[in-house]
Amino acid sequence: MSFNIMNIFIKPLLLTLFTTLAFSNSMNVYQYQNNINNAKNLYLNDDPLQIKYEKNIANGQTLLIQIINEKITDPKLTLGNINLPFYKEPFKKDSFYALVPISYYHKLESEKVIISYVRNNRRLFTSIKIYIYDGNYKSEKIEVADSKINLNKKAIIRANTEYKEAMKIYNTNTKEILWEKDFTFPMYSKVTSDFGTKRVYNGQLKSYHSGIDFRADIGSPIGAANDGIVRFAGNRFYSGNSIIIDHGQGVFTCYFHLSKILVKENQKVKRDDKIGLSGDTGRITGPHLHFGTRIHGVLVDPQELFKQLNELNERY
Repeated sequence: MSFNIMNIFIKPLLLTLFTTLAFSNSMNVYQYQNNINNAKNLYLNDDPLQIKYEKNIANGQTLLIQIINEKITDPKLTLGNINLPFYKEPFKKDSFYALVPISYYHKLESEKVIISYVRNNRRLFTSIKIYIYDGNYKSEKIEVADSKINLNKKAIIRANTEYKEAMKIYNTNTKEILWEKDFTFPMYSKVTSDFGTKRVYNGQLKSYHSGIDFRADIGSPIGAANDGIVRFAGNRFYSGNSIIIDHGQGVFTCYFHLSKILVKENQKVKRDDKIGLSGDTGRITGPHLHFGTRIHGVLVDPQELFKQLNELNERY
């Protein structure tokens, strides 16, 4: 009797509540007109998915979520106001993955990730909890000429324009995966500055290091981290001669301060192709390669990201 009462009263109440919440936020990934017209097809999940993920993750890192061996379609996720798709895993049957970038500035707290998917023509929901902790990044002091800190009006306008142009590239999503092999670093030399390091210029905290720096003399060869398409190849105020490669599905790699660019925009490249030569262009104090990565437009630690991406090649 109690089982029947729960079926009759409790589940419809939960369905009504969840449907209302799902469609009340204009930023919510579940707000589709078809679902509004067919809200009766939304159900809480009674058959849990096989989900693989790390429960604890530092700010500035990338959360890899994998749905394993499940016959479902159209999986999506929401973390706060971030709405992201899952993609079919290229090397595993009936499996999906999502890369969730955790901003360097993300609040340190527990978060709920809501996952939605379709099974048997019904959209189902489940959730997982993660905890975002402090990455305890280092701090370094840098002494430079005041002109490199306090920009004139012309420089500010140029820098702001280039930033907007760059973000337009990073927020463009190529749905196809463009790589097959593991990601590799563009060169193998000493890392002189890690991701996340707080930058104190002339005693003023200005920013954090948005990538990793490799020690490199002018003219050292730089290789592509993986297959992809060159989305930018040109000069910028801060980063000097720069290259941005789109690897598909929200993954971008960046190569800054080059002395020479050897590729053109929209050119397809293969992993380890020589794309440029290291240099000292842009606003830096000496020659090196700055290597950065972005996931869905958000800067993340390249070293940790490559561990996650290369895990996709592993077989269960």
